[in-house]
Amino acid sequence: MILGTICCRGGSKGVLGKNTRLLNGVPLITYTINVAQQSKLLNDLIVSSDNQEILEIALDNNVTNTVVRPDNLSTDTASKWPVFRHAVENYEKLTGNIVSYIVDMDVTVPLKTTKDIDDAISLAMQSPDIDVVITGYEPERNPYFNMMEINDSGYAEMVKKTKTPIVRRQDAPKVFSLTPAAYVIKKEALYQYQHWSEAKCMISEMPRERAIDIDTELDFKLIEFLLNEK
Repeated sequence: MILGTICCRGGSKGVLGKNTRLLNGVPLITYTINVAQQSKLLNDLIVSSDNQEILEIALDNNVTNTVVRPDNLSTDTASKWPVFRHAVENYEKLTGNIVSYIVDMDVTVPLKTTKDIDDAISLAMQSPDIDVVITGYEPERNPYFNMMEINDSGYAEMVKKTKTPIVRRQDAPKVFSLTPAAYVIKKEALYQYQHWSEAKCMISEMPRERAIDIDTELDFKLIEFLLNEK
C-alpha cells in the first residue's frame, strides 16, 4: 500500500509557527491535507508531529491516523529519514497494514496540486528499480552556465565545468531544483540507505509557480499574493 505522510514540527525559526499559520484564513497544513485526501493513488494518510495544535488540525480535517513525534526527532538538526521510519512503523502497528511506499508531502509547498503528487507516484511505479522520486522544477540559474563557486585559490569558477565553455543557456544540460512537494520513497530504501541522495532517484517535474517552498517571510507573502491573484 502507498502511505501519504505529512511530517511537520511545531517549531520554526525562519517563519514562526508557519505550519499552523493562517494563509488566506486557512492553516498552512490544511492545504497539504486537502490535496492528499483527493489523491487517487494514496491509500491512507498519517500526520506526524511534536505539536498538539498540528495534530488537532489534522483530526479536524478527518485525518484519523496521527502520531506524536518524539523529542529526539523534533530538533532543528534532526534528519527526516528517521522521522519517516518512525511514522511508517507506528502506522503499521496502529492499523496492521503493510506499507510499500511512503509519499511525504511538505506543508511548506501549499500551491502543489493532487496531480503533482499523483504524477510523482506514477513515475515511481514505472520500475521496481526506482527507490525515490522527488518533485523538482527547472530553475532560472544553471550551474553549467551562470552559477559560480570560490575555489581553493580564492578565485570564482563555474560550478559545473565542461570541456568547451557553454555560451548559451539553452545549450546547458537541464538541471532541476528540488522542491519538497512530494518525496515518493520505497519502504525498503528507508532502511537500505541513510539518506535519499544515496538511492536511485528520479525527478517528477512540476511548474515553478506551484513549487514555491516557504522558507522566509517573503516566500509566505509571495504565496499569499499568488493565491489572491488566482
